[in-house]
Amino acid sequence: MNLHGKDIKVFSGNANPQLAAAIAQNLGLPLGKSHVGEFSDGEIQVEIFESVRGSDVFIVQSTSQPVNRNLMELLIMVDAIRRASAGCITVVIPYYGYARQDRKSRARDPITAKLVANLISVAGADRILTMDFHAAQIQGFFDIPVDHLVGMPILAPYFERRVKNDKALHENLVVMSPDLGSVNRARTFAERLDVPLAIVDKRRPKPNASEIMNIIGEIQGKDVLIVDDMIDTAGTLVNAAAGVMERGAKSVSACATHAVFSGPAIERLENSALSELVVLDTIHVPEDRRFAKLTILSCAPVMAEAISRIYSDKPVSTLFV
Repeated sequence: MNLHGKDIKVFSGNANPQLAAAIAQNLGLPLGKSHVGEFSDGEIQVEIFESVRGSDVFIVQSTSQPVNRNLMELLIMVDAIRRASAGCITVVIPYYGYARQDRKSRARDPITAKLVANLISVAGADRILTMDFHAAQIQGFFDIPVDHLVGMPILAPYFERRVKNDKALHENLVVMSPDLGSVNRARTFAERLDVPLAIVDKRRPKPNASEIMNIIGEIQGKDVLIVDDMIDTAGTLVNAAAGVMERGAKSVSACATHAVFSGPAIERLENSALSELVVLDTIHVPEDRRFAKLTILSCAPVMAEAISRIYSDKPVSTLFV
């Protein structure tokens, strides 16, 4: 692809090459030729095997597990491509790690989400393209333009097709927010499906641990759909699913943008009350970690459309909703 004298090139780190390849395919491009490996002492080695001089370069790299390695790969790739005289570097981060460290909740806490934003900018990135920050204010942590996509336009149609073909399900469905912080996301989802909203009021005594305190909304005899941005250890989701079933729900399913799936998440989800879990491929889930209840939808077409619009100097805002 070549517009107004610029080439467009898409490169991938090791975090999610499957998604990067799908994005490039949607753009009708080959992936850029590169290699990200390591020296014998563990230092990361980046090699770019084609010219990027004057090109619009898009680097696809989620900062998912192993978070620190993937982050360093990204920083070094940006530095290598900047030093190779790329015209513009857009960092495509489908999943932004360290996003939960976005404020000082206790004395002497770091704000690591801001530190990572600074590192990416200093490395040489010109703009960021990402999806569903854990906290919306992280957009303001960057001193470069940020295009912040959301997962709902991909997830919602999956469920819209179901309720459209099943009137009884539409009348019985309730969208639920697993905590107060996700209410806006869940409310938007509920409005799009034209169904009621319920909210879990929970307490988190320590990181990666939560307990249900109360459920706001009517769920007795209802089909409940829990909507969240990410699933990490799955404790919050599994507890919420068990809680709604104990309180008389007919069934419970869930959807989320980011399948972090750390620690005991897979075992918990397999043994949970959930009938289905729908996620996006912002983080690669290997075949040996997939399970019968899991459905994975691709964000590649939306990411590719956003890249095309950025490259063509067209608005991206219509993809945000």
